[in-house]
This record gives sequence, structure tokens and C-alpha cells, in this order.
Amino acid sequence: MKLTIDHADLAAAVSYTARSLPARPPVPVLAGLLLDATGDRLRVSAFDYEISADTTAPATVTETGRALISGRLLSDIVPTVRGAVHLELRGPRLTLKAGSARFILPTLPLEEYPALPEPGATAGTLAGPAFAEAVAQVACAVSRDESLPILTGIGLRHDSEAATLTLYATDRYRFAVRTLPWKDADLADTSAVIPGLALPTGSSGLFTLRSEHTTTTIRALEGDLPKYDALFPTEFAHTATVEIAALKAVAQRVALVSTKKDAPIKLTFAADSTLVLEGGTDDDAQAVDNVDTTLDGGELTIAFNPAFLLDGLNALTTESVQFDFTSPTKPAVLRGHGSDDQALRYLLMPIRLTS
Repeated sequence: MKLTIDHADLAAAVSYTARSLPARPPVPVLAGLLLDATGDRLRVSAFDYEISADTTAPATVTETGRALISGRLLSDIVPTVRGAVHLELRGPRLTLKAGSARFILPTLPLEEYPALPEPGATAGTLAGPAFAEAVAQVACAVSRDESLPILTGIGLRHDSEAATLTLYATDRYRFAVRTLPWKDADLADTSAVIPGLALPTGSSGLFTLRSEHTTTTIRALEGDLPKYDALFPTEFAHTATVEIAALKAVAQRVALVSTKKDAPIKLTFAADSTLVLEGGTDDDAQAVDNVDTTLDGGELTIAFNPAFLLDGLNALTTESVQFDFTSPTKPAVLRGHGSDDQALRYLLMPIRLTS
């Protein structure tokens, strides 16, 4: 293998694939990045039997060939060099030259590396920015508790009649749901939970996300997330609207006095169009601040985990948030003010205040 490639193209390819490398590979070869030079492109791949990442970049290939190189080592080296990068494989060593820098890297045994998964046919196409936004919005509710693996995933549900793809996630304390139009999907009604970002392709348990030069495959998690349809109330006794930037600033200030990270802050939606936020306890520091609001319904006092509240506010893309309440002890629904039914809905459990 012998080729020349622009540094920026190589850096992008290595960065994309190296993110999929396992932190603790079960066998040494799975810590490697597979380099495959053919035609006028260099293909860079990573695979650990659960997740694969594959991308290509333009290159001037003078000798075709393949090499398996430590992904950690390659991802450390490539950002430090500039200009054209020359790669040449001779026996068990790969030489990387760029400017005055020269590295000689050992290779891993190619014969021990597993074959990359073969994705099925494309089931549908979505605009990349819209899909990325939806994933980021629901990801704030993904659980970090590895003892319940199913809650560490993002659910995908395709509704052929409505022509939509719905993404959803929960950690039992909040539930985030976002729906996207998906009118060109060639797929029956289906749902699955995945530990990463991918779309169904028809292969059993395998999901694929493709762009022009990149492919990621992921194996689905076993099990189902809780059904969200019945959890979201449809009738409310109170509705309030608050400007998001102002509310975030006040919530962050009030939460500073709490000695515990998950200590609640109290929100009182008053009839005089003021939202009062309070933090701390009688035995510790206390803080009170307020922000303007509009309120439809009677005065309401409710408490939330401030981090969970801020996660929901950060996920919204509108200038104002709409709070919908049934009672101070029931989950509240946050959504962008003026947004439609397909936009983000964020269900947040309140915290009971002790007298």
C-alpha cells in the first residue's frame, strides 16, 4: 500500500472512525483502524461487533493494499502533522510522512480482523441537520445508568400511516419525544431501541446511518422503552409561557446555593405574571429570583431538579417555553411556545417539597 492524502481529509476520516473504537477491546485487533487503499480513495473503518464506522476520503493511490493500525496511535499522530501525508506499507510496518515528520508504525494482524457488516437496502432518507437536531434534543433524557441498559438507548418508531419517524428517550425522571416527517420511507410500522444513531435498513437487529461518504452500523438493544403515548397528559389545568434565556439565567443563579447537586428549586407561577424561583433550605444558603411569565389558570407552585429543567430548556429551539401542568404533583410538559405537535415534547417529573 502506498498513497498520498491531504492532511485534513485523513484527519476527518480518522476522527470519524476512531470515535467508534471500544474503550476496552475484547481482543487487540478491535483497537485498530482498517486502512484500505483502492482506486482513488482511502477507506478507513472501525468495528467491534456492536458498532462499525466506515468512511472514505480522496487519495492518490500508487499501490493498493490494506493495513490495520492502532486507532489510538493514529488518532494521536494525525492531528499533529500538516500538509500532504504519505503512507507506505512495507512488510509489518506502516511509514507515515508529513513535512519533516516521519513515523514508523507497527501493524496488527489483518487475518484476525472480523469482516465488516453488510448493511441492507436503504429504507428512507432524512435531511441530516434535521435528524441531528432531533437526536440532540431527545439525548438529554437518555439514562446514564448502565444497570438498566434499555434506558441508555434512543427509541425509534416508524408510523407508515402518519409518514413519521419518532425519536424518544427516558431515564424514568423525564421523557423526551421528537417526531420528524418521513414521507419516502420504504418500511413497515416498526420500532426499536438503539445505543447510538442509526436508521433501519432491513437487516435483523442491525441499523445503518449513511451519508455520501460515511456509514455507521449499530446493533439494536434487546427490549423496549416505556410507552410514551399514555404518559403525556392531553388536558391541563394551568399553562404558562416564559422566555427561555431569562428563565435559564435565573434557574442557574438560584441553583448555586444548593449544597446537593440534585436539590430541587421551587417555581411559583403567580397570578401577577411573575414566576418566582427559590433555592436552598432554612439550614443552608437561600436564593430567590423572578422572571416574567404569562399564566392561564390559577397560581401554581411546583419543584424540579434544576439540571433536568435546564436540560429541557436547552433542548428547545424556540425563544419561549410553554409549561403545561395538571397539578403540582403530576408530570409537567415543556414544549417550544408556538411549536407544532411534531416538535420536541419534554415530560418532567416534579419533586415533592417537604415542609
